[in-house]
Amino acid sequence: MKSVSELTDFYYKELYPQLSELEKTRIAILSQMKFYGVIGAVIFLVIAFWIEERFGLFSPFMIFLFVGMVALGGVIYKMLIRDYTKDFKERIISPLIQAIDPQLSYTPYLFLPRHLFERSALFNHSIDRYGGNDCVRGSVHNIPIEFSDIHAEYQTRDSKGRTQWHTLFRGLFLVAEFNKYVKSKTVVLPDLAEKTFGDLIGGWLQSINLSRDKVIQLDDPEFEKQFVVYGNDPIETRYILTHSMMQRIVDFQKKIPHPLFISFVQNHIHVAINTGKDLFEPSVFTSLLEYKQAMEYVNTLHYTIGLIEELKLSEKLWSKI
Repeated sequence: MKSVSELTDFYYKELYPQLSELEKTRIAILSQMKFYGVIGAVIFLVIAFWIEERFGLFSPFMIFLFVGMVALGGVIYKMLIRDYTKDFKERIISPLIQAIDPQLSYTPYLFLPRHLFERSALFNHSIDRYGGNDCVRGSVHNIPIEFSDIHAEYQTRDSKGRTQWHTLFRGLFLVAEFNKYVKSKTVVLPDLAEKTFGDLIGGWLQSINLSRDKVIQLDDPEFEKQFVVYGNDPIETRYILTHSMMQRIVDFQKKIPHPLFISFVQNHIHVAINTGKDLFEPSVFTSLLEYKQAMEYVNTLHYTIGLIEELKLSEKLWSKI
């Protein structure tokens, strides 16, 4: 696989003409957004003044007006960037993925099915709305791999019956074949409890988590400091999470600025990186020609696809029985 510097060179040398054209589109969209923004602000102020005169400043009509204008602004924004986003993915992201590994295929409008996300056992809450995009499938070093952006949500109702949506997970979700038959379930989660409440209280809270299997203590202090491990077979979990594997997971976490979740279930490794956003959506408010912007796309793809190498899944560390 190409290095980050090679991919950065490819991004600028091979894709620069496409970037320049898209940059013109981005600037045009910004101008349109400013125009509609001014029109919208004028309309809002006129209607708000009329409502304030007749019903008062804090009347329900004022709230409806504000919510309605925000919703209308969101619809107009999506309409303005729709073609720009489509072009960016076809002309930039797709060639970038091919440059990383020609064995990979990219489909912008597909995403990993829900049953794979639920099989991972990384998030125990029920899901009421599930979607995503930017699906990549193929193999890296002969290891089948697939990943996409996923947005999983659940719904609640308050005391007045009003619906509220909550994000359970939003980010990159990856599934790859694990080079070992795994009978048990091992789940590796960020150790938020001990980071928040300390070793004693945090460890106690983890041990009484009834929605999970038993906490499995491992003898790697650095790994234990960052992650908590749940599993239903301590022997097999320790067989999977060798010192080498734990160190690779710790190293991988250091490279990404987002929480890392990993599970080993049914001969597959599941990896979720909770970025809180779609990874491959072009920014309208930042120039495509900026180095920082380019590196975000390049690094994200490189680290994600490089996960196979990072965790050495292609090595015969464990033989299939």
